[in-house]
Amino acid sequence: MKIRPAGRADLDAVVELSVDLFAEDAGQRDPYTDLGWPKREGHEYFARVIADSITDCLLAEVDGAVAGSLIARIKRESSLRPVRIAELESMFVRPEHRSQGVGAALVAEFFGWARKQRAERASVTAFAGNDRAVEFYARHGFEPKSLSFERAL
Repeated sequence: MKIRPAGRADLDAVVELSVDLFAEDAGQRDPYTDLGWPKREGHEYFARVIADSITDCLLAEVDGAVAGSLIARIKRESSLRPVRIAELESMFVRPEHRSQGVGAALVAEFFGWARKQRAERASVTAFAGNDRAVEFYARHGFEPKSLSFERAL
């Protein structure tokens, strides 16, 4: 397995992984998420992620094929919460590569990137109903910080 930064030539693969993530995660847990967003806006969005110095897109390769991706960004500190935070914005590992260390390798690389960016904390958000993701992030040292509630009006 190899973890590497994505380049512009990887945009199609990154968008494809995002399409799969949206369909599997938000598609099952949030009926208000626009599942067409990655195909419509993904190339432009991820091109900015790849080019920006406070964001990163990591790819995991297994036997030369892209097996997963991780999108990261630095959230600037504010006067309200003066701490530099590295946000794991999204991560997706293809189903056939799960439980083989791909996600763990992506997260380890993310932590290294975050430290180089002088982040003091790392954060991630997962759907409350995504037990597998919640358990995965807990195994990697993430602890619950807050709960988000929503209701129909």
